[in-house]
Amino acid sequence: MKKFENGVRWGIIGCGDVTEVKSGPAFQKIKGSTLVSVMRRNGKLAEDYATRHNVQSWTTNAEDLLNNPNIDAIYIATPPGFHMEYTLKAAAAGKAVYVEKPMGLTFRNCVEMIDVCQKFNVPLFVAYYRRALPKFIKIKEWISSGEIGDIRFVSSTQYRPAVESKALENASWRVQPNLSGGGLFFDLASHTLDILDFLLGPIQEAKGFASNQNGRYKAEDIVTGTYLFESGAHGIGAWCFTAGSHIDQNEIIGSKGKISFSTFGNEPIMLTTTTVNEEWKFENPLHIQQPLITTIVDELTGNGKCPSTGKTAARTNWVMDQLVENYYR
Repeated sequence: MKKFENGVRWGIIGCGDVTEVKSGPAFQKIKGSTLVSVMRRNGKLAEDYATRHNVQSWTTNAEDLLNNPNIDAIYIATPPGFHMEYTLKAAAAGKAVYVEKPMGLTFRNCVEMIDVCQKFNVPLFVAYYRRALPKFIKIKEWISSGEIGDIRFVSSTQYRPAVESKALENASWRVQPNLSGGGLFFDLASHTLDILDFLLGPIQEAKGFASNQNGRYKAEDIVTGTYLFESGAHGIGAWCFTAGSHIDQNEIIGSKGKISFSTFGNEPIMLTTTTVNEEWKFENPLHIQQPLITTIVDELTGNGKCPSTGKTAARTNWVMDQLVENYYR
């Protein structure tokens, strides 16, 4: 892999909502990183983004970024339905790739993305940014240090009310399987499944059921499943997007205690044993992807390692495929 000793020059394909605060500004704030150009199909919106974020150029054609010799790496922030297409093109152009999550529409897509990036010897990173946040690094430290003993099982429960506007649901790419891979499960549960991979290691077997109970759109709106980690730990999960209230709760149970935390919330994480009841507070960065993007820049410049790669992200797509197989088979 080429080392960018003089810094990394970025281009963004798809400068939409996710790039406004979560990710986009970070490319300008990280040492050794520069955002050179952005692309969006709507020229007025692309120009507006470039002006507000002090980006030197903008375009409506992704090929302009892919063919630009002054760009070293491409951040693909489109809906997942376009991730593979642009990843393959970026790899062929010799650009390092940072792609939004979920990595692809299917595990098979992910494998092709990995293979092509390997063919052209370009690195592939995926925006599962929780792997670099203090909250989840602390949980991993508790697990690694044996605070809760040997891991027995993990449970995840996430549900929220249905979106009230049917027009909004029909317009959202997040509930169109050809653009997202499935329903909100693929957009939201992917974060939980990936962080469990980070904390507990790969899942080697998964079984599940997916259904559409509300009939507001064609994608699944509820998924339940069980899984077995390579470590021997068990897992259970339930995700429902048409419930009457909102819950986001995970528990990792060990032989000596448990760790309780949410995937998306800002409340403290809890460590509970027979002798300890510890609450750990944290504060997320303004640009929440910045810690992960920093690890990417560090790896590209030969100064570190990024924890979220194509290989780790593909495992999450594989698990999701298993859990919804009965619905899309």
